[in-house]
Amino acid sequence: MIVESLAYARAGLLGNPSDKYFGKAISISIKNFSARASLRQTPELQIEAQSQDRNIYRNIHELAQSIDLFGYYGGERLVKAAIKKFNEYCLSQKILLEEKNFTVGYDSDIPRQVGLGGSSAIVTATLKGLIEFYGVSIPKEILPNLILEAELGELGIGAGFQDRVIQVYEGCVYMNLDARLIKEKGYGIYERLDPKLLPDLYLAYKPTLAKVSGKVLNEIDEGFEKRDPSVIKILNQIAELAEEGKRAMLEGDKERLFDLMNENFDLRQKIMTIGEGNLQMIRTARGCGASAKFAGSGGSIIGIYKGEEMYGLLLRELGKLQAKVIKPIIQ
Repeated sequence: MIVESLAYARAGLLGNPSDKYFGKAISISIKNFSARASLRQTPELQIEAQSQDRNIYRNIHELAQSIDLFGYYGGERLVKAAIKKFNEYCLSQKILLEEKNFTVGYDSDIPRQVGLGGSSAIVTATLKGLIEFYGVSIPKEILPNLILEAELGELGIGAGFQDRVIQVYEGCVYMNLDARLIKEKGYGIYERLDPKLLPDLYLAYKPTLAKVSGKVLNEIDEGFEKRDPSVIKILNQIAELAEEGKRAMLEGDKERLFDLMNENFDLRQKIMTIGEGNLQMIRTARGCGASAKFAGSGGSIIGIYKGEEMYGLLLRELGKLQAKVIKPIIQ
């Protein structure tokens, strides 16, 4: 028996980073990039290491470059955490798993640590594979919780609901993550939006800006934990942009959506320090006439472009910064 499963990259359209602080968000899955897990039945349980997890390098410079791009940890720990949470869930629900083992291999072409949900995609793909391999049913609204618990609870990776919800539901999703809803139901309100309602979007990312997202958000974490009035106010304002964005999509108001995406970044900039490399991407994209905001925690931006001439300008000008530009595939 062989099981293959996929989880796609994601980008936050509106509301991020309020999703980490019980806010609201609109997110899209990006099918240009994916993480893949493959499970095949074997006598013993084994995890096959990905090339990025290897510990052999050509020289000291390659080791240093690998750490800059991928951090000190590879994907193996993510797979282990996914397996552990799956087992714990099945035990808690008294789900009896068939007595069989597997070898799991995994791979990902999602650009690492540039805010496109690469870590959560590995966990998601692994959990999807385990569900199919063992023939277990887990409610769709509960699955993002398990993914979050694997990353945050098991590995201490700073994370919110957004990545996990969109990677489970896919497409375009509005999410209300109010703390009271989470406490009462165990999950938020997740509403699918038709991707056909979206205007033309571009995504740009710069691999050399790779950063661990949890560390990037340390400033906001501290303000939120201290209940800093200015931080709380701006997070609430950012959350409401997602609500306004949903309304703009449903009403076909693409100009309003354009402005909201810019406003999302401008508000974010008031409560965290943005590095010059990221600011340069934002300024360059806006200088081309497009809107621009972070797709995640930095290293990648997303926005609306108007016509192929503007898209060509984005390709050229962002290319000068060594940024890669694509049109995200959502459907």
